[in-house]
Amino acid sequence: MLDTIKQFASEFFVTGDPLILGAQVSIGLASVAIVFVLTFFKKWGWLWREWLTTVDHKRIGIMYIICSILMLFRGGVDALLMRLQLAMPGVEFLQADHYNAIFTTHGVIMILFMAMPLMFGLFNIVVPLQIGARDVAYPFLNSLSFWMFFFGAMLFNVSFVIGGSPDAGWLAYPPLSELSHSPGVGQNFYIWGIQISGIGSLATGINFIVTILKMRAPGMKLMKMPMFSWSVLSSCIMIIFAFPILTVTLFLLFLDRFAGAHFFTLDGGGNPMMYINLIWMWGHPEVYIVVVPAFGIFSEVVATFSRKKLFGYKSMVFAMIGISVLSFFTWVHHFFTMGSGADVNAFFAITTMLIAIPTGVKVFNWLFTMFRGRIRFSTPMMWSIAFIPCFVIGGMTGVLLSVAPADFQFHNSYFLIAHFHQVLIGGVVFGYFAGLYYWWPKMFGFTLNEHLGKWAFWFWNIGFYVCFMPQYFLGLDGMTRRTYTYDFDMGWGPLNLVSTIGGFLMGLAFIFQVWQIAYSIKKHKKDTTGDVWDGRTLEWSIPSPAPFYNFAVSPTVEETDDWWERKQKGEKPLAPIPDSALAPIHMPKNSAIPFIKSALWFVAGFGFVWGWLWMAIPAMIGVGICMLVRSFSYDTDYYVPVDEVKRTELLARGAKA
Repeated sequence: MLDTIKQFASEFFVTGDPLILGAQVSIGLASVAIVFVLTFFKKWGWLWREWLTTVDHKRIGIMYIICSILMLFRGGVDALLMRLQLAMPGVEFLQADHYNAIFTTHGVIMILFMAMPLMFGLFNIVVPLQIGARDVAYPFLNSLSFWMFFFGAMLFNVSFVIGGSPDAGWLAYPPLSELSHSPGVGQNFYIWGIQISGIGSLATGINFIVTILKMRAPGMKLMKMPMFSWSVLSSCIMIIFAFPILTVTLFLLFLDRFAGAHFFTLDGGGNPMMYINLIWMWGHPEVYIVVVPAFGIFSEVVATFSRKKLFGYKSMVFAMIGISVLSFFTWVHHFFTMGSGADVNAFFAITTMLIAIPTGVKVFNWLFTMFRGRIRFSTPMMWSIAFIPCFVIGGMTGVLLSVAPADFQFHNSYFLIAHFHQVLIGGVVFGYFAGLYYWWPKMFGFTLNEHLGKWAFWFWNIGFYVCFMPQYFLGLDGMTRRTYTYDFDMGWGPLNLVSTIGGFLMGLAFIFQVWQIAYSIKKHKKDTTGDVWDGRTLEWSIPSPAPFYNFAVSPTVEETDDWWERKQKGEKPLAPIPDSALAPIHMPKNSAIPFIKSALWFVAGFGFVWGWLWMAIPAMIGVGICMLVRSFSYDTDYYVPVDEVKRTELLARGAKA
């Protein structure tokens, strides 16, 4: 009996690596500390009522952002471990299989569990406020979307200490991801972690399309809508077409592994290239799914801090829609070397070059917006300005990669790694940092410390260029990606050392950001205006942080940048609201079902990972019961009485006095 338990434990827990043992101990200690603090301060009830069961889009957005920051730390540690391994020739810091697992989890975490939740967090916090809505179209579905993402991310991350991480690459190409090459459960964690979180992502896309199309304030025509909301609409359109492809692809891979199917195995009549086509039919739109909202953020920030209307509003809208369409016609440029023939390569080379045109339009529009503007160099604006040269370089290298004959040289090299990070960090991360700094006062009612923010900014930017510029030259010199170690005679040592130094500078920048947040929480000065940046859109017309019902009186929109135009006509921030304008406000009630249902999905996913149908089937039955309970739930909303609205509004304005 004891031997059986020992054997099971050795297979269930990851053992033998000091780094993973350290992580297991850290996770255990952190979990105990959290439970102790919540119990000691008697906060379990508060946590359940205010956060775990909330359907308030703003709180859901904050939870998304907290998760993304934690995942940025996890993915960043993976990156630094890889850079340490590659810093010099012949380093034996990581074992080969551990290195494979780390570059796999780094990619998945940074794209799906860091960039996506940070994006969704900003969607939730900003879009209803920008369009004058009191909530999203489907508050219950919004809560379910978050918890599905959260438990999917936790299922993926638990593989680090239980069962073993996936190690077939962040896109899990067959045959590396098939049973023949990945016989353990790591690849099952990959499949079910992404599947469960992907359901949440698809639901979010549907929710925000309906919210934007059906819940805009009276008078807000589509062509008067703020540019960030336009970018969210474009992104969500891509989500609802791209994520079903990912869901089906990973389900077919699971059938290969679990049921003995042969969709992607040559020996059974399948075709691995079918998987690669399918995964990139999702994967390349995914790049634009995360970068287009960053374009919307830059548009808002540049206009606000230049104190000018956004130049070329209509061209920006058409550019975003053009990107949304063209993003689905470029996926083959990821494997020009496949051998599809000159005609196929030429078609996808042309579409890849075409998508650079609407992107270039945006860059010129931002530059013309800043031209002769009264620019304020606050941290959101600094991130926006830093983005432009970074993304231009990334775009130029992308055009080089789109030339099919040249791609035969660049393919699978560190040139591609440098390009990918150039556009994903310089575009997505810089953009979301700009948005986070910009809308932080609206979330929490105070700004982040500018001095520490600028230290973080410079360390991030200097570290970025020091890290990734050498990788272009390493790629041209023949260094391929997924390289685990290399010899002295390759000549790659000096550039890799410089790249590693840059990676640690970015790690130092992250520490400055954590310090900045902690310092600002302790020393903050409350924003009493609701309009700390002298903003242009509706979210700046209400108190900071926004009340749970957003708007005491639904606004009526007459112009683009309506709040800015109203201020030019003499309206003051947080002006008193006449009692006669107030009415009871219809709001949704909190619900525990999204949390419970998502937790059951986690249990089901864990059961499928290990092949334990005795666990998976009851959990899926529980999911079905949750759906039935929701179907027969009728007491799901309530009205906020006028007296409560008046008290809330007076409190916000009383803080001002």
